[in-house]
Amino acid sequence: MFSHNSTSSDAYMRPSFSRSDKIKRLIWSAVWVVMCRWTPRFLHNWRCTVLRFFGAKIGKSNFIYPDCKIWAPWLLETEDVVTIGPEVEIYNPGGVYLGHHAILSQGAYLCGATHDYNTIEFTYIKKRIVIEAYSWICAKAVVLPGAHCREGSVLGAAAVTSTSLAAWTVYAGNPAVRVKERINFLDKTEITA
Repeated sequence: MFSHNSTSSDAYMRPSFSRSDKIKRLIWSAVWVVMCRWTPRFLHNWRCTVLRFFGAKIGKSNFIYPDCKIWAPWLLETEDVVTIGPEVEIYNPGGVYLGHHAILSQGAYLCGATHDYNTIEFTYIKKRIVIEAYSWICAKAVVLPGAHCREGSVLGAAAVTSTSLAAWTVYAGNPAVRVKERINFLDKTEITA
């Protein structure tokens, strides 16, 4: 049986975040519940204003639903016309970037941190997630730490990715694999050909 003399030296007993960070997130969570969670779906501008107040860099005409969960708005950046759909969860200790016209469909989960389970320290690892323009993270799909979904990529319903997705390509499964190409509607030569 494993014995440890001091809990302060046990990595499993130490918090991953400082007290001030926890207080900041507690205040944020309370404000979201009181000022946003109950609001009608069409009040996207109001929710964007509240997110900006907490340090989020939010573009124009974003559609952010009241029942989504954003762990740290000060680590969220979106371009214009971005959708964060119903019941989406963004756990973003490493930061999340959403390009213009990116869509996170209902129940999608962006997980920006993990632990090094191969060390006794169980080191907390946070990585940035990038979802480029016109990418679509479908319902219940999961994007793991450090993933980069390139322009126009699609991660199918309930799929899971921990790597980069190629531009204008559709992925499905767990782990996600390439299943087909997506028409690049931005490329005029491809459309007319």
